[in-house]
Amino acid sequence: MKTKDAVGRYGEELAARYLANAGLTIIDRNWRCAAGELDLVAREGATLVFVEVKTRSTSAFGDPAEAITAAKAARIRRLGLQWLDEHREVYGWPDLRFDVVAIVRLAADGPLLRHLRGAF
Repeated sequence: MKTKDAVGRYGEELAARYLANAGLTIIDRNWRCAAGELDLVAREGATLVFVEVKTRSTSAFGDPAEAITAAKAARIRRLGLQWLDEHREVYGWPDLRFDVVAIVRLAADGPLLRHLRGAF
């Protein structure tokens, strides 16, 4: 596994544990289709939450959340709607939210995790 992929998997696992501990239920991980991938899909009460996880080894090149451009946010919204379309029978027409979990793996005091609710 490439280092970049290992860092990403580490971040997704850390984010999933954090969200579960915060009361969200993880219902899908690494969902893929021809248009791309959703990192995490969760529920918080009646709200369906699509979570983009950005992990960096250091903050030398800026905050991980800064890597989410307007184009990437639009693609994640489209992917979220496609996921919902495929799961409509189970989830109906819920409220939707798009979150970001930004992680710096090698922060001075251990991993630094920020959860940006309703990021885009």
